[in-house]
Amino acid sequence: MTGRLAEMEARIATVHKLASVISAMRGIAASRAMEARRHVDSIRIFAETIGEAIGHALAEVPEAGRAPAGDGPAGRLALIVIAGEQGFAGAYSERVFDAAAGLLGGAHDLFLAGDRGALVAAEREIKVAWSAPMVGHAAQATALATRLTEAIYRALANGTATRVSIVHAMPGGTQEMQVVTRQIVPFDYRRFPLPAHGVAPRLTLPPETLLARLVEEYVFSELTEAVMLAFAAENEARMRAMIAAHENVTARLDTLVAAARRLRQDEITDEIVELTTGSVPAEEGAERRV
Repeated sequence: MTGRLAEMEARIATVHKLASVISAMRGIAASRAMEARRHVDSIRIFAETIGEAIGHALAEVPEAGRAPAGDGPAGRLALIVIAGEQGFAGAYSERVFDAAAGLLGGAHDLFLAGDRGALVAAEREIKVAWSAPMVGHAAQATALATRLTEAIYRALANGTATRVSIVHAMPGGTQEMQVVTRQIVPFDYRRFPLPAHGVAPRLTLPPETLLARLVEEYVFSELTEAVMLAFAAENEARMRAMIAAHENVTARLDTLVAAARRLRQDEITDEIVELTTGSVPAEEGAERRV
């Protein structure tokens, strides 16, 4: 085997290993995206339960007492952006920041989740007021949502923010991801209808206190859902990137295999020519010796 052919076959073996790694990464991303989708259903059931309780509490609270901290159309914005944590997801984080660009132009404090997002923010010279790593597993979503909830309520209590919005990606399966923007504060009580029956619930807390705590729980559920949806979307983006990478590697592998076959055929041809041209002198020499 010539050096050229040996080098080509070594490259083919390396590309085969790369294809195996890409397939494994695609499988892991698919598994994580499916797991996140299952958790979203549970989070939404929790949110519906809290929402029903808010409806009951609203019936006991005068309308003047329903406005949480930060109510009002104007003021400084606490903008939560949930970007990516790991690589090999294409332009995932860049697209999330593109969707948030309209909100980043006004008075705001950026609350950022995702180390990849921190790189994008640095490249675009966007100041980050608060940051945390994005989750690497679905089980970590509640911990991140808790930290986000505490951070934004601290900003509302300190008066450094009067409004809260969140920007995150949505999983789309085989379709391209979408990025959504949702307002968290001021809290929209119109989403929660008052109970149809006139039976008042038995309360152990003042109605205003109960309502405030329920609102905080609902905001926590919204942030948990956003984190989980973003986690699913990031892994779906990684799946799409790995599918594209696998197609490229397969095409490269086909090219290398074809080139190796040509080299091998050239070697075989050269060996045949050598045998053919080398056999005549050998026979003539034998006759002379006789």
